Amino acid sequence: MLAKTFGSAVYGVDAIPIAVEVNVSPGKHFYLVGLPDSAVKESEQRVESALKNHNYRMPRIKVIVNLAPADIRKEGSAYDLPIALGILHASEQLELDELENYMIMGELALDGSLRPIKGALPIAIEARKKGLKGFILPKENAIEAAIVDNLKVYGVENIKEAIDHLTGEKPLEPTFYETRDVFFSEIDTVETDFADVQGQENIKRALEIAAAGGHNVIMIGPPGAGKTMLAKRLSSILPPLSLHEALETTKIHSVAGKLDGNGKLISARPFRSPHHTISDVALVGGGGIPQPGEISLANNGVLFLDELPEFKRTVLEVMRQPLEERKVTISRAKVSLDYPANFMLIASMNPCPCGYYNHPEKECVCPPGTVQRYLNKVSGPLLDRIDLHVEVTPVSFDEMTAQRKAESSIDIRNRVIQAREIQKDRFKDQQQIYCNAMMGSSKVKEICKINEAGKVLLKTAMEKLGLSARAYDRILKVSRTIADLAGSEEIKIEHLAEAIQYRSLDREGWAG
Repeated sequence: MLAKTFGSAVYGVDAIPIAVEVNVSPGKHFYLVGLPDSAVKESEQRVESALKNHNYRMPRIKVIVNLAPADIRKEGSAYDLPIALGILHASEQLELDELENYMIMGELALDGSLRPIKGALPIAIEARKKGLKGFILPKENAIEAAIVDNLKVYGVENIKEAIDHLTGEKPLEPTFYETRDVFFSEIDTVETDFADVQGQENIKRALEIAAAGGHNVIMIGPPGAGKTMLAKRLSSILPPLSLHEALETTKIHSVAGKLDGNGKLISARPFRSPHHTISDVALVGGGGIPQPGEISLANNGVLFLDELPEFKRTVLEVMRQPLEERKVTISRAKVSLDYPANFMLIASMNPCPCGYYNHPEKECVCPPGTVQRYLNKVSGPLLDRIDLHVEVTPVSFDEMTAQRKAESSIDIRNRVIQAREIQKDRFKDQQQIYCNAMMGSSKVKEICKINEAGKVLLKTAMEKLGLSARAYDRILKVSRTIADLAGSEEIKIEHLAEAIQYRSLDREGWAG
């Protein structure tokens, strides 16, 4: 007898429906076909044990399980549950006539209980597209899948609950999750606040500009100046996630298995801070079984690279293309996957190995030439892609002990949102452009027009600092953002002058 149900394979951040077909006929042996990997092939032992522990049997005749389409590689252990249910129906131990109307996924333990899976959200989206009656999966993933509306999601703790639901003996209640109500109640929650930071007003201003235009930032200064503290608060002044961005972000974290136990929709912009020992693959994604990397997990949020020169050169260089294209393409012999990588990069570094070059009070003890060699660990092409270079100086004792309350993240965020609204209106007819940092060269020429006095100032700065054509575009983009924050339709000379000062590392002789 033939039984059929549906599972799914996750490729990139999307899911592909997989038909799980089971045929039981006279003969012997168990055959699992359809390009399964080792984890899928091992399902025979898990299924047999799970069935036995619930008083069912594994047929001792010919069993063929086909995972179609057969030319797509199937990976992982999440096909255990649909295979087990298919065997029960095909061997006529149970009548599960509704089997082919469900998407079913779950890894079986030997006692028949279910372990959570990765990628429940994109699989649920695919189940809804396919018009299936429901989605049966482990209970730990039920809330995550229930984010998708117009789909009945049934969370089960073991195979017996799934059987009882399909036979009608004990129908399950669908898991309910009010996506929009929960999301909009949490989007204004701020965990870190700029009000905690005393002094550093110039750095806060630079980060406000970065947030308003989606620009990348590098902060350079001595240890203890507050670089990390400021960086961790950048996400608190970014505009709240839209529902579309939240779904996209949650989907990436779901595929990577990074959602916490409650499986809720991500409502805060992600902040990722990988250690400098990270590998190329861990940063950009890929691997034997392709997974999103840190830059994709930071999608719609912030990627913070602390002590930038300590990262391996190869790790930093692989970021150059994603910073421009806002996506990562992982190519293999038989498949090519795209992961979103629309993130803001914020980096920090010491000015030299000892950390005290240009310090107002402490003396640098690095030998001659060391400072330049240290800075050269970060390539020119990568620095060109970072819009704002900001020098961070230590906070004085008077500033640290001042009773004056610093401006809160909410106040700064309101100004950022107003600037983003201007940009949203400006780019309403443009696809894939949402803020000033995303503009291409042709758009920069059209939108970032400057008067004659501005051209003279920019020409002088270009000649003195030896800036590249990419740095020229960056200055114009940043000046456009500064004008947006000021509510000005034109880029004035003061906006341009402020943008030019955020190119510290381009200055000739900066490192001695």
